[in-house]
Amino acid sequence: MDLLNYAFMQRALLAAVLVGITAPAVGIYLVQRRQALMGDGIGHVAMTGVGLGFLLSASPVWMATAVSVLGAVLMELIRWYGRTRGDIALAMLFYGGMAGGVMFINLAPGGSNANLTSYLFGSLSTVSPSDVVAICLLAAFVVLVTLGLRRQLFAVSHDEEFARVTGLPVRALNLLTAVTAAVTVTVAMRVVGLLLVSALMVVPVAAAQQLGRSFTATFAIAVAIGVTVTIGGTITSYYQDVPPGATIVLLTIAAFIALTALATPLARRRARALAAAQTAGDPVECAIPAGREAADGAGV
Repeated sequence: MDLLNYAFMQRALLAAVLVGITAPAVGIYLVQRRQALMGDGIGHVAMTGVGLGFLLSASPVWMATAVSVLGAVLMELIRWYGRTRGDIALAMLFYGGMAGGVMFINLAPGGSNANLTSYLFGSLSTVSPSDVVAICLLAAFVVLVTLGLRRQLFAVSHDEEFARVTGLPVRALNLLTAVTAAVTVTVAMRVVGLLLVSALMVVPVAAAQQLGRSFTATFAIAVAIGVTVTIGGTITSYYQDVPPGATIVLLTIAAFIALTALATPLARRRARALAAAQTAGDPVECAIPAGREAADGAGV
């Protein structure tokens, strides 16, 4: 393919692959914890980091990482201690992060809102070699956490009380999940943008759940979908001159619709087979409960 002859497209494809791996890898834990929109909130906070990067003439990626991690920790603290006022505090954090980003970037020398657009919606053609280095390092951290601690993270995400009884450091693991999500947002912001990153963290997982019957299978399918749509969206944006972030998200939604359409008849077929087995007198106890099956898959 002729696009590989260009250095900026080589960097773009590498960044796209890393985002396709990391976003669903973190998203599966957020979906399990019913925090699907956490990535969207962190994306708002990361805007302040991008603005500070322009204002202080520092790397927007690393500055956004630092601010995102701080914001994610604050979100977890609000979740623990916020009680009834937690939603108001989170709203102020999210909107304050967005407003701070716009303000700082306008205060920066030569800054304008146009500079912020590539971070809001993604701009693969502007991914620099230094951005690639930062993305690779941050992606390596995300992969190590999500794979190396997958059993512990799944246990906490599935049932915090049970995980606490078994002796797991629930609060530390929750904080680690939040920090990993924050890092993932900054990894993905150059590809799909801060305003669209949450879709890439959630939709591939939702699509994978249509077919996966265990945590391990769902994890693998979600990552495969993520890599496929990010590469496909990057190539499409090159040849059709369309926004890469929007293209990737639309392809992800299309994958969800296609897998849902495929999974519906399969689910009906399994239900008919189960009903036929019960009618024939097979013991129902032989069937594996859905919750237990997911837990068994996590230990593979």
